[in-house]
Amino acid sequence: MALTDIWFLLIAVLWTGYFVLEGFDFGVGMLLPVLSRDNTDHRVLVNTIGPVWDGNEVWLLVAGGATFAAFPLWYASLFSGFYLALLLILVALIARGVAFEFRGKIDSPRWRAWWDRAIVGGSLVPALLWGVAFGNIVRGVPLDAQHHFTGNLLTLLNPYALLGGLATLSVFTLHGAVFLALKTTDELRQRARTLTGPLGALAVLCAGSFLLWTQLAHGETWTWAPLAVAAVALAGAVLVARAGREGWAFLFTATAIVATTVLLFGSLYPDVLPSTTDAANSLTTTNASSTPYTLKIMTWVAVAFTPIVLLYQSWTYWVFRKRVTRASIPAGQGL
Repeated sequence: MALTDIWFLLIAVLWTGYFVLEGFDFGVGMLLPVLSRDNTDHRVLVNTIGPVWDGNEVWLLVAGGATFAAFPLWYASLFSGFYLALLLILVALIARGVAFEFRGKIDSPRWRAWWDRAIVGGSLVPALLWGVAFGNIVRGVPLDAQHHFTGNLLTLLNPYALLGGLATLSVFTLHGAVFLALKTTDELRQRARTLTGPLGALAVLCAGSFLLWTQLAHGETWTWAPLAVAAVALAGAVLVARAGREGWAFLFTATAIVATTVLLFGSLYPDVLPSTTDAANSLTTTNASSTPYTLKIMTWVAVAFTPIVLLYQSWTYWVFRKRVTRASIPAGQGL
């Protein structure tokens, strides 16, 4: 296997890890106003992801950095063509991170309400726009002979990509509900479990339609397999969650996200950014890659440091594995 193929695979793995881990963060953020009844409920919900949300975002940073180093032309065309959408995602992620830190600094309902809106919006916008972005990556965008994006914002807002946005939005919300049912107790746990039914139906409808469209328009013969796995996993998540088996439900939603990402990257390869103007203008793993020497150095660095990062993050999840209860929330210390 060529180094270009290895790094395409590694970037797919990084995006998979990001969507699985940050996906439930987005879901928790979007469900805050739905599940919380008072400030203590809200703090319980935030505390379920408090120790891990910033570590989960590292996967995005590494995915972006790996793309820049391994496939610089892909990175350049992608970030220039999708500039506004990626800027909105960045602003949303910054606002959400600041809200987590500042919400409890002042003991004022009005103060907390503004930061709550930032958490919800900072979770909803990326959950939607990542689907739109990857829908356009798989579908292709207009590129000229120099691989410059020649479309505009409306080019990206096509039906296929918008359906992709609804798919990620619905699946991440379900993923977050299952995670909250796994990490909370009593009434909060029951409310989250109850939501898995309608959220699961919505996820099956949106994600199922998007994945079937992807398979029929862009897929390969073998990508029928991840499509089937995603569909079965989504349905299974709803069934076992309502039976009180939240651990299995979380495994199923994570599996659905993994299978979805496999289908998207499998449908994309060997392109990394297809051109809808002329297939000859498409960026591929070959013409968009760095030099073999750069890829070789990157591979050795990845081999050395990836296990360390995985071990550290696994240890973090193990330390904070217990459920969060209302009794574990200390009194507010805000000004």
